[in-house]
Amino acid sequence: MSTEALEKLHADLEAQVAAGQAPGLVAAVVRAEKPRTRAARSAGVVAEGAGAEGAGAEGAGAEGAEAGLGKGAVGVDADDELPQLRGAVVGGGEAGWHGFQEDVFCVGTLGLDSAVPVQRDSIFRIASLAKPIVAFAALQMIKEGIFGLDEPVDRLLPELADRQVLRSLESPVTDTVPAERPILVVDLLRFTSGLGLVMAMPDTYPIQAALDRAIGAPGPPQPAKTKTPDEYLAALGNLPLLHQPGAAWAYNTSSDLLGILMARATGSTLQKVLQERIFDRLGMRDTGFSVPGASIKRLTASYTPNGDGLDLFDPSEGSQWSSPPRLESGAGGLVSTVDDLLAFTRLMLGRGVFQGERLLSDELFTAMTTDQLSAAQKSRTIWVPGFFDTHGWGFGLAVRTVAGDGESAGAYAWSGGLGTSWGCDPVVGSAGILLTQRAMTSPAPEALTAQFWDGVHAACS
Repeated sequence: MSTEALEKLHADLEAQVAAGQAPGLVAAVVRAEKPRTRAARSAGVVAEGAGAEGAGAEGAGAEGAEAGLGKGAVGVDADDELPQLRGAVVGGGEAGWHGFQEDVFCVGTLGLDSAVPVQRDSIFRIASLAKPIVAFAALQMIKEGIFGLDEPVDRLLPELADRQVLRSLESPVTDTVPAERPILVVDLLRFTSGLGLVMAMPDTYPIQAALDRAIGAPGPPQPAKTKTPDEYLAALGNLPLLHQPGAAWAYNTSSDLLGILMARATGSTLQKVLQERIFDRLGMRDTGFSVPGASIKRLTASYTPNGDGLDLFDPSEGSQWSSPPRLESGAGGLVSTVDDLLAFTRLMLGRGVFQGERLLSDELFTAMTTDQLSAAQKSRTIWVPGFFDTHGWGFGLAVRTVAGDGESAGAYAWSGGLGTSWGCDPVVGSAGILLTQRAMTSPAPEALTAQFWDGVHAACS
C-alpha cells in the first residue's frame, strides 16, 4: 500500500473530525498481498435450468445440487424473473486472497460530551452492514439443507402465504390481484419478495401510510421500539405486496424477514444463529444485537446531522442497544467494532475461507457476490437514479457491474444509515471499513464517506 496515500487519508480524516463532521471515527484500509493459487474454473452461472421446469436441484445441475441450491422446487413460467442464479467469476478474485496488510486509524472521541478517545474496541451501530452478515449465514443454512434457496417461505413464515398484490403502486390498498407465485427464500436474499421500503416522498402512494401504521415509518433502526417477530409478521401479513414476487427490487424489509425465517428454522434466535455460525468462528466477540453492561462504556454516541451541527440520536449510557431488542433486525440491528468487521472482511476476501477453514461453498459465495437482478427487475424499481446503471444486487450487498470511481467491476459493498461503510474489491484484493457516529441524510454518500473511499482507492492502487 502507498504510505503517502495512507498518511494523507489519516490527515484528511483528522481534519473532518476537527471540522465537526463527527465526534470520532475508526477507519481501516485492507490490502491482501497473496492470491491463493488453484486451477482456474470456468466462469458461468451457478445454477441453470429453472425455466419452465422449476428452480430446484433437479434443474440446477450437479454443481448446483452439490452447493445446496435446491429444496422444494417451484414451477415457474419461462418469462418469470426468478429462474437463474448468476455467478460469473471476475478477475483474480476467483482464487481468494490471504496475507492481509491492515491499517487502522482511530480519531476523535466517543461523543460530543466525552473526552474518552475512540479506540479499536469502540462499539458502533453498524445498521445495514448487518445485511451481508445475515445473508452469509443464511447461505450456510441453505448449503446444509435447512431450507432451500428456491423453497417457498410458507413453511417457516406462514403469515406470508397466499398473498395479494397491489394492482399498481398507485392503487388503493384494497385494489389487489392474487400473487402469481409464492415468495421464495431467494426473494428474501435478493430483495425481490414484494415487501420493502417505498422510496418516495410521504403520502405519494396509498400503501405508504398503511406500511407506516403496520411496521413503522422508514428511518434509522430503533430497537427499543420494535415489535416481536410474530407481531411484525402479522402486521405485514395483513398488507398486499408492492409487486409480484420476483418482479422488482425493494429495499430492506426482506432482510428482517430472512432473519426471522432463520430463527424459526432453528427454533432459536437470530443472535444465536449468527453467534454459532459466524461470530464465534471468526472471533467477532463484540458483534450482536445489544451491548452487555460491562461493554456499554465502549459504545459510541450516535448523531444525526442538523444544519452545521449534530443532534443526539442515541446516547452511550441508556442506549436503545443496552438491552436485547424484541426483534433482532437482520436489516440493521447489529453493533460491532473495526476488528470484528476486519475478521468478516478477511472471510469475504478469502471467498468464504477463514484461516484455512471453508465456511461457505465457493458456488454459493460466488452467487452472493454476483449481481442477481435482471434488467427488467431493475427497470421496475424505484431507487436512487442511476444506481442500477453501474450496480446490481447480490445477496445482502451491492455489486458493481461497471468499473468506475476507483472500483473494479465485481467489487461489492454496502453502507449503514447510522454512519458506517464497508466494501471489498476482490479483483485487486483491497477493502475498506469506515465507522462513524454521523448518520446518513440521503442514500448518497456523505462527504466524509466519499473522502474515505477516495483515500482507500489511492492507497491500494
